[in-house]
Amino acid sequence: MARASISAALPRLCAALRLLAIACACLLATACSTLRYYAHVTHGQASLLAHREPIAKIVKDDATDATLRERLAATQQARQFASDHLGLPRNRSYATYVDLGRPYVTWNVFAAPEFSVEPATHCFPFAGCVAYLGFFDRADAERESRRLAGQGNDTAIEGAAAYSTLGWFADPVLSSMLRWSDDELDGVIFHELAHQLIYVKDDTAFNESFATFVQEEGLRQWRAARKLAPDDAEEKAHDDAFTALVLDLRDRLRVLYAKDTDVAARREGKQREIEAFRERYRRLRDTEWPGDHRYDRWVDAPINNARLLPFGLYDRWVPAFARLFVDARSDWPEFYARTRVLARLNKDEREKHLEALLGEPLRGAH
Repeated sequence: MARASISAALPRLCAALRLLAIACACLLATACSTLRYYAHVTHGQASLLAHREPIAKIVKDDATDATLRERLAATQQARQFASDHLGLPRNRSYATYVDLGRPYVTWNVFAAPEFSVEPATHCFPFAGCVAYLGFFDRADAERESRRLAGQGNDTAIEGAAAYSTLGWFADPVLSSMLRWSDDELDGVIFHELAHQLIYVKDDTAFNESFATFVQEEGLRQWRAARKLAPDDAEEKAHDDAFTALVLDLRDRLRVLYAKDTDVAARREGKQREIEAFRERYRRLRDTEWPGDHRYDRWVDAPINNARLLPFGLYDRWVPAFARLFVDARSDWPEFYARTRVLARLNKDEREKHLEALLGEPLRGAH
């Protein structure tokens, strides 16, 4: 995994961030409100397509670095498992490889008003509305960040190591993805193939929670099939606790911003809440997580509303999908059929059903 900056400190958030480039390529077949952005995305996607090489060919080439050969060969085993055992699409996605020559495939720009924790959204045909704009070039991302900041927004730029076109094109394995662990790499392949199977326009929480469940359960089954021990539950517990801590900060800021106070008071209160969050984090780290400093870099960097946006969006309904999977007798085709029923509902009805699933006790889960 690309572990520079935030990636080194935050595995769970990084998992969310690497999924945020999801809509970009859909612009290739549709109009875009900004011609320059359209041209940029078109060029970036065309470059990826042009540089794909079949993994089977790379693996057979004696000149291929041994480590690269081994990693790429392993992705093909996971790819086959995804279709054979998880019921995910059997197509050419993740059968090719692109050496990017850069640490990230895209840089995603987030923005939120100075006194709001709600994102500035961007809407595209087919993919719907997303809380970011993705750029293949860092300089373009920085230019857009400055533009949005000039409108009074908090902004943040995060690198994304993976990229999905929702099945519009045969997505490749990228060199940026190979710095992840084997589990992270395999899990992302499962996740992105799940998006190709079921995707609902304008419902990020549903789409990402569904794909995250497929990723996590699929990875559990993939490890079991290879007789490997379950992954590290303690690390996941730390990730969940840190996410809860950030979501608590976001809730506190939401309450603060709703108060009828002047700008100076809200700015002072905002910084006070952020410093209090840092203190709560350090107390938790030092008392309950001895030796675990993975989140320090994220916490010590400047924090604003935009940096909080990815948290919670991508696993909100994961427990509901876990319940649905148990109700489907852990049968993947039945689970997907039940998920499609939810996908056909309007958003309000869909969320009522998901809320009901959250309220049911989870028995028989792995």
